[in-house]
Amino acid sequence: MAGRSVTRRQFLRRAGASTGAVAVGLGSVSALHQTHAQPVRAEDTEPLAMPGHGGPPGAQTAPAVALGQRPDAQYRAFFNDAQAQTVEAISERFWPGAPDKPGARDANVMNYIDLSLAGAYMDLQDFYRRGLEALDAHAQGVYGQPFRQLGPDQQDDTLRALERGEASTFTWPTAQAFFNLLWTHTIEGMFADPVYGGNRDFAGWRLIEFPGAQSRFLRSDMQTDAKFTRAPILGLQQQYDLRTPRAGGD
Repeated sequence: MAGRSVTRRQFLRRAGASTGAVAVGLGSVSALHQTHAQPVRAEDTEPLAMPGHGGPPGAQTAPAVALGQRPDAQYRAFFNDAQAQTVEAISERFWPGAPDKPGARDANVMNYIDLSLAGAYMDLQDFYRRGLEALDAHAQGVYGQPFRQLGPDQQDDTLRALERGEASTFTWPTAQAFFNLLWTHTIEGMFADPVYGGNRDFAGWRLIEFPGAQSRFLRSDMQTDAKFTRAPILGLQQQYDLRTPRAGGD
């Protein structure tokens, strides 16, 4: 969003405490959010009792979902097609791709969120369902189309309205709480280990030149500001593959 943007490097310097890295990358919606949005509070994600709806989701056991997989559209872990397209569009506006700069779609952020909602974030399923319904109701009221079918500028304007709390179709969750949580989950999907379903091909880590969890760093690695190139990027799956003997003794 023009007028109040920060550079990718400036953003990640601010966010370094949570991402564990400092480097490149942020699009305009992300920059606006980073400057003004407030952290998600626990009470914002607690469901309200509403007529016609069940009570708050209880503690449930997550289904066995293979981490890191990318299910075909009809076999997603939680989202239906329309929901998946909407979440993908939101995350891409938060962190848009550019030539040689992967965005949320490149990093498969939607898949990370989808798998998380079928597992660790199962208690947020109703939050997402109602938030996505309210988002599309707002987009339909203003533009006559659901969010996923809007152009980039219209999507940005819609997200601005959510950030400012100006979308009247939201009750629970509030528009701002929905905006903030989607932003948080987009960042997680960009930079969490790929084993959790996002950060595909280490897109986020490559963007910020993070080498992953290497087995060791040499003194020379720690005493230079140069880009780490001595070893390939390692994630949890790569470390497991390296340490687990293959069948047949290979």
